[in-house]
Amino acid sequence: MPIGQNADSLLPEILFTGAGDPAADRAVLRMASSGQLRKLHAGVYTSDLTSPAQMVVLRHWSSIVSHLLPDGVLSYRSGYDTKPFEGSLYVTRGNRARTIELPGLTIKVIPGPGAVDGDTPYKRLFLASQPRWILENLATGRGVSERVLSRYALESELDKLLSIRGEHRFNQLRDTCRTLAVKMGREKEFKRLDGIMGALQGTYDNRKLHSKQALARAAGRPYDPDRLVLFDALFSYLRAQPLPEVAAGAEMGTARGNFAFFESYFSNYIEGTTFLVSEAEEIVFEGKLIPNRAEDSHDILGTFQAAMQPPWRDQPPRTSDDFLLWLKSVNALVMRSRIDKNPGEWKNENNQTGSTLFVARELVQGTLREGFERIQALETALARALMTMFVVSEVHPFKDGNGRTARLAMNCMLSAAGQSRIIVPTVYREDYLLPLKSLSSHADAAPYVRAMVRIQAWTAAFDYARPRPELYQALKQCHAFEEDLKNYRLVFP
Repeated sequence: MPIGQNADSLLPEILFTGAGDPAADRAVLRMASSGQLRKLHAGVYTSDLTSPAQMVVLRHWSSIVSHLLPDGVLSYRSGYDTKPFEGSLYVTRGNRARTIELPGLTIKVIPGPGAVDGDTPYKRLFLASQPRWILENLATGRGVSERVLSRYALESELDKLLSIRGEHRFNQLRDTCRTLAVKMGREKEFKRLDGIMGALQGTYDNRKLHSKQALARAAGRPYDPDRLVLFDALFSYLRAQPLPEVAAGAEMGTARGNFAFFESYFSNYIEGTTFLVSEAEEIVFEGKLIPNRAEDSHDILGTFQAAMQPPWRDQPPRTSDDFLLWLKSVNALVMRSRIDKNPGEWKNENNQTGSTLFVARELVQGTLREGFERIQALETALARALMTMFVVSEVHPFKDGNGRTARLAMNCMLSAAGQSRIIVPTVYREDYLLPLKSLSSHADAAPYVRAMVRIQAWTAAFDYARPRPELYQALKQCHAFEEDLKNYRLVFP
């Protein structure tokens, strides 16, 4: 339907003049003069008469820029962001620098070459290819700093590319950038890029690097920056929350043995190593191996030993090096019979659960070290324990046994401070795992901390010094062993 006053209910939100249709231009100008349209810029109008003008512009920035600057290339940091950043957009076009001001958006037009091989058409614009925006963001000179990524951000992006794509693809990118630099006159920028990429790979002087992430890789300790965002979310929440101090009540004799037994039983059950309680008792207290289940039997026994004996029970690591050794030793103890799982060795291939992809194998040690820095900076035992458990769970550093290792590491922090260890019973499985997933997926720490505070209080509410059959009945009355989570919920004694 032609643009006209009888079509105002069907008007698009953005209308343009100057597109080569004089009749359409006259219709737009008539509606603008009658108050049916608002002028946003010369040749740019909107039928939205109520929303703030800057909101309309930001909703339709790509169409507006396509109209005002056809064949322009989103360049420099706009090539990376592919959207306005802090109200500005950078477009390479023509041979004259200028600035276009719209409500809520400043377009900086930078003289330079138009689209080259690799740039992607987008409406009537082009998006700079990855090699192009990388080179452009290494430009220097007067007034350039506002339109380029910070050196730290660019190094972090290159570190991420190396981590995800590997050295072969990384070197292919460097070769493509070298060829493009000659075509675009960016030889100086490529020289800087070559130094950064070489330093990341350890072949050039790492003094060329600035960002912590890039320096960590050059030092042989690369880490996963996305996980650090999650670690910091939990770290900040734990520092701000007053957490309870629940004294340990099962430190000696029968109580200690009973507690370690049920801790081991449930920690294995939640991972799918399931036994009858009577079978688990035979394994732990009588040295029996269940026929055809020798490996599962050793899993139960190894977890029990780690929950009972120092250093795994109550001597937490004091340095990041100790932290890595501690984790390897406890995983080796728990998984010792599963030779195919490489007990006590860092994973040799990436792992995932469902859609959750854990930290890449080459980033495991560096990410654990970063996590340990945050663990040590927390003041209370429960905060350190919850941080420890999440760090190990989120990194998933081993081929198998990660959940058991994470919970033992958590409980070691608690025992060292004289605080109650935590048992996660079968009936609480989803109350434990779903908050962990929420933290991992959405950086929402509150459900995880609430769930763990609750289960610690529940754990501490039993008398572990009573005979084990009586303790079993008390746990059973609280639905601890129930797998039917629709009909049973955790009950406090």
